[in-house]
Amino acid sequence: MKAYEAMAEAFVKEGTTDVFGMMGDANMHWMDALAERGVRLYEVRHEGSGLGMADGWARAAGRPGVVTTTSGPGVSQLATSMLCASRAGTPLVAFCGETAWGDEGAVQYLDQRRFAAAIECGFVHLSKADQAEEAVQRAFYLARTENRPIMLSAPFDVQTQDFEPGDYVPSHELLPRGRTLPDPSRIEAARELIEGSKRIVIIAGRGARRAGAGEEILELQARTGALLATTLQAKNWLCDRTEFHVGLSGLFGSKPAQELLQEADCVIAVGASLNHYTTEHGYLYPEARYVQIDSAPNVVMGNGRVADCYVQADAVTALTELNQVLAGTRIEGFHTDETRSRLTDWLEAPVDYVHEPGRIDPREAIKVLDAAMPPEFDLVLGSGHQTDFGTMLFQRSRQVTSNYGMFGAIGQAPLLTIGQIVATGRPAFVVEGDASFLMHLPEFETACRYGLPLLVVVMNDEGLGAEYHKLGAKGLTQDLAIIPNPELGGVARALGGGGATVRSAAELQAAVAEYVADPRPFVIDVRITREVLSVPYRRLWYGEDV
Repeated sequence: MKAYEAMAEAFVKEGTTDVFGMMGDANMHWMDALAERGVRLYEVRHEGSGLGMADGWARAAGRPGVVTTTSGPGVSQLATSMLCASRAGTPLVAFCGETAWGDEGAVQYLDQRRFAAAIECGFVHLSKADQAEEAVQRAFYLARTENRPIMLSAPFDVQTQDFEPGDYVPSHELLPRGRTLPDPSRIEAARELIEGSKRIVIIAGRGARRAGAGEEILELQARTGALLATTLQAKNWLCDRTEFHVGLSGLFGSKPAQELLQEADCVIAVGASLNHYTTEHGYLYPEARYVQIDSAPNVVMGNGRVADCYVQADAVTALTELNQVLAGTRIEGFHTDETRSRLTDWLEAPVDYVHEPGRIDPREAIKVLDAAMPPEFDLVLGSGHQTDFGTMLFQRSRQVTSNYGMFGAIGQAPLLTIGQIVATGRPAFVVEGDASFLMHLPEFETACRYGLPLLVVVMNDEGLGAEYHKLGAKGLTQDLAIIPNPELGGVARALGGGGATVRSAAELQAAVAEYVADPRPFVIDVRITREVLSVPYRRLWYGEDV
């Protein structure tokens, strides 16, 4: 057996079923061995795009995704997507070919160890053929335990050397088994803090959702009269299960939500790091004491503080014990008719949409999409000004993935969506801007080639929307951010998918219905007006209290 064959076998034993990337001299032997073992290979048009897809796959599957590149230029193309995955805390393994060991004069030579460090990626090197299995095991172990990307760099001459296989132990078998139990004294301290509070907010994060702690959160909410808020990565979770759900905690929260959250005297955070996005740099919870439940060691919150009571434990176990010690507790808290009215009045208030010939108000476009897309269709949100509307206004309960704040790179969301669809097999739609979508346009052809049920909704203002509005706020020339583009529905059809360009709510409804009836690669080019400024931008750039 050759080393590349042993490595391919090890990847399969690690649970690898799908690999994204591009083939070259330095990884083709390994890819061929994977194909022989039944692994699905998704050939992409750009290595960085492949990593974005592996990122989306890992977030949806809950285990390390895999991307592959050849040596040198193949590796250097990974930079932006690697940083995004690192900032998102995504476990993945990048199998990167490398020029012959020690040949620094090779055309494609790159010091891949130093490059990996620069793009916030862990590094494992295959220096000898007899380390083939060990290198794979270490790469996956680090990805799983550190929740970040790991580059496995393998010189192609070492890959083709002989290897004597052993009894491979997958990395997941080296991990601790069972749930992390809470310290009883911490549960008691949390009980005392909660029982001494009157206005409680529960913030549910991505960790709580992954742990499946929904029922325990709802029980705690009912017992304590708490409002339920979520982080951006758990958007709309449980919103169909409680009438005291305020939506997002942070800049994207509604005005009534922000007003209510500032009244809190206790915050219970479950699987949420409480970064500065969630706490709005300390603005939202000025008088609150904090109980934080997380499986990670004690962490510093976004307001620069540590929690008053930190419970390191699995979310389900900790909440179960907390509910038990609070069995006799009943706090009215926020659960009043007045609170209910403050939350529902905002949602039901009429909106004075902007009417511009040939363009849709982005708020109306989101309302149409939210109503027309079935809740079982997953949603991915990108970044940039246009994304603010969807981040705030999508209300239906569905699986939502947001790439906001992950290095601030536009263009990643369609890639994440492709990977997510491969992992789940479910249709998904992504809401993205025109500049963002065009950045990785060739990957729509990838979705067409593999027949993936991907809908790209392009909120098209024919420009760099964020920069357009920031230029206006600073008194600069806004026209510099305007970039006309062709009708993207027609472009999508030319690439082998379906597509439509829409300029009214009725046309948008018809286009969505066409996709829902037959989920396939599809682009809806939604021409939106530039006359509407998002609520977060009104707050950030004009200081409006909205």
